[in-house]
This record gives sequence, C-alpha cells and structure tokens, in this order.
Amino acid sequence: MVIDSGLPLDAPTPRLVHVTPGMAEILLSRTVVNRRLDWGQVDFLADSIIRKEWQLTHQGIALDGPLDTGFLLDGQHRLNAVIKAGVAVWIYVFEGLPRTAFPVLDTGKRRSGVDTLSSTGEKYLPVLYSTIRHVILFKNMPDSSWSGNGARIANGRILAAYNEDSGMYRDAVAIGREISKHVFASQTGMAVGYFVTTEAAPAVKAESWIDGLTSGANLEVGDPRLALTKVPHMKKRGAKRRYTMREQVAIYIKAWNAWVQEEKVEKLNFKKTENMPMPVEEKFDR
Repeated sequence: MVIDSGLPLDAPTPRLVHVTPGMAEILLSRTVVNRRLDWGQVDFLADSIIRKEWQLTHQGIALDGPLDTGFLLDGQHRLNAVIKAGVAVWIYVFEGLPRTAFPVLDTGKRRSGVDTLSSTGEKYLPVLYSTIRHVILFKNMPDSSWSGNGARIANGRILAAYNEDSGMYRDAVAIGREISKHVFASQTGMAVGYFVTTEAAPAVKAESWIDGLTSGANLEVGDPRLALTKVPHMKKRGAKRRYTMREQVAIYIKAWNAWVQEEKVEKLNFKKTENMPMPVEEKFDR
C-alpha cells in the first residue's frame, strides 16, 4: 500500500489536552454555533466520567483556530459533561478545523451496544446486549425506571460486564430463550430473571425449576412454576398495556423465591408501587 505523505495545507492539528471544568467553560464561551444540546447525552457522559469509565478516543473537540483563541465547532456535549462531572479528562483537541466543515460534523452512525459485543463471537447479540444492560440496571437502580436517559449504559460497561461473567450470560440467554416459549414474558426478561436468581442462589439446582416451566409435567396447584406459566401473556405491540422489563423480572423473581422457599403461590402479579423483590440468597447446599 502506498500512502501519500503530503498533508493538505488546511489539515487540523490534533493535540492531547487535559481539559478541566474551568477550561471547558472558557471553550464553551467561544462557541461558533449553539446547536441544540441533548442534556440526556450530557448526563450520560458525565456519569461515565464520574464512574471512571471515560476513555480517550479519536473523538474530541474541534476549534477553528489555536486552543487559546479558536472558536468551538464541535464538542459541546463533552465539555458540558466535564463541567457537570467536575472532573478533568484527557481529550483530543483539533486546532485549525475550517468552519466550512461544521455541517458534516457528527453525521456518522453511532456505534450500538450490539456492535460492541460483535467481537465476542456470541450468538443472539441483541438478546445478549439487552440482558447485560438490564442486569446492570437491576443491580444499580432496581426501584427506578429502566427506560429513558437515566437508564442508558455505556458500551464499555456492557462489554466489561460480559467479560467478567461471559459464561453466565451465555447460559442466561440460552435458558431465557427457552423459558420465554412457555411463559408470559420476553427472552430478555427471562434471561435477566434467570441470571440474577441463579447468581444469588448458586447452590440451588435450577434444572428442576427449568424443567417445570418448560414441560409443566406433574405441577400441582400452588406450585410457583405453574403460577408463572399462568401469568397472562403480554399484549401485542400497540395495545394500551404491556409488561415492562422491570415487571417481567420482578414477577419471575417472586415465583423463584416462592419455589426456593417451598411456598405455595396460585397467582403472581407486581404493582407499580412495589419495590423490586430481591432474589433469595443460597450460597451453600442446605
């Protein structure tokens, strides 16, 4: 491959800068065009900085001149996130970008969480991604909404969670896909329920639980597995009421807890005013 070493005369110069909140305020005061800010994105980036999940990438800040005097063309969300987090981060600053480049900034396709997991070689990536995301939400905000800007999870955090428990997530997806054929909920909802309950109770033999849900053989009235299979199915898309992912997981956990504790249950439900039930913990064989 032959690479042309000659650079265009107007090529912007990249410079690695430790951007402080104070510096971010100065740069924002020199904004050429005040584009509409997505404050949800600002919150998301600020949370990543606070969690120490911020990573240095080629994406940075663009100025139409030098750092000390240039006007800001791109980077408002990153700079506002630095201010909100109150923490300095390393960012590439591109100096001398022509103002004529402004219309084409940020027109590329954003990398999705599924894209992030594609290098793992796993199957069923959309379900895997959704399962990991909702397990993280369960562990960090069980009693809050799992939708909206406040429930966004950084792709790096998704991949880190997968790398830490890849085998468990792989099993959860496979079993969630199977259980969902026989109960009211989605593949993701059942995968998340399976993951968090078996993680809390590794000593419990889950084979009987799974067999009861998938075959329904010899289940008596009051068996929590039977109650779980009798929960009304989600209404089709477009209907007024569908089970949220949080509700699906909560109902699954209620059934599991009753089964582990050998309690009788004939009907399962979950009210919006309830807190998320926590899985019964069983670390050792009883």
